[in-house]
Amino acid sequence: MFELTELGNRLKEARQAKGLSLDDLQAATKIQKRYLAGIEEGNYSSMPGDFYVRAFIKQYAEAVGLDPDEVFDTYEGEIPSPVRKDLPEQLSRVKSRKGLAEGNSRVFDLLPKILIWVFIIGLMAGVYVIAQNFVGNNTAPKPENKQPPASIVENEDKKNENNTAGDKEDTEEDKETEEPAEPETPAQELVVAESTGGSTTYDLKNADKFELKVVSKGETWVEIKNGSGKSFFRGMLVEGKEKADHTVDLTNESEAVMRVGKTSDTEIYVNGQKLEYESKEITQNITIRYIKTEQ
Repeated sequence: MFELTELGNRLKEARQAKGLSLDDLQAATKIQKRYLAGIEEGNYSSMPGDFYVRAFIKQYAEAVGLDPDEVFDTYEGEIPSPVRKDLPEQLSRVKSRKGLAEGNSRVFDLLPKILIWVFIIGLMAGVYVIAQNFVGNNTAPKPENKQPPASIVENEDKKNENNTAGDKEDTEEDKETEEPAEPETPAQELVVAESTGGSTTYDLKNADKFELKVVSKGETWVEIKNGSGKSFFRGMLVEGKEKADHTVDLTNESEAVMRVGKTSDTEIYVNGQKLEYESKEITQNITIRYIKTEQ
């Protein structure tokens, strides 16, 4: 058996103060009862991973009315921190560079042969063109210099004058019927307005809608609110599971406030445009202000 830690004891007292059992808390948070008991007992080894420990503690604290940020600051020494594993990525980069070097060496080996064949083909084509021109000049019949009768020349001049006048009339009619071109619709803009530490604010301009999509490439915890604090989504997104992405229509809102629990595994799209942001911080606060176009 595990002894209750200071954090576990505080969470348990807050739960009991609200008159909630572990079964009630499981129904409210969607976290399995054995994980909730493990948090109270300090038995973090029963969790799927360190990242889940922090996510589950946050949801537990919110469900019993405690401030998650204050809980993390107070009991930081008891809560495990997730560690990024970059070694496989570094190894994959080394392999990629090695393959690239081998591919380049093969191209350089074939380059002299390719140049020789290009020169031979070009030389043969030049000889063929010169021979065709020489034969054509010797066999072409000389044109006879015959002038048409004067009456035919006069008739042709009159036809040309009539055709020119008709072309001018058609051109003037075309100009009268041409409609002015419609102005082009400006492209959507998604720019950084301000950035401090783990918080970044973006401005969305020239967009007739505001559709926000969050996609998980691993495991991430996401919360989406509007500027007034109304929650539209809060929970875990896991790649390969039924809930790997979530889309929210915020066209009627002026602002979206997001808290992303694991930015390295998260992609955000605004009206289909991918939001480019640095993922140095494990947790980030992202605000998108929707500046609607005046009608």
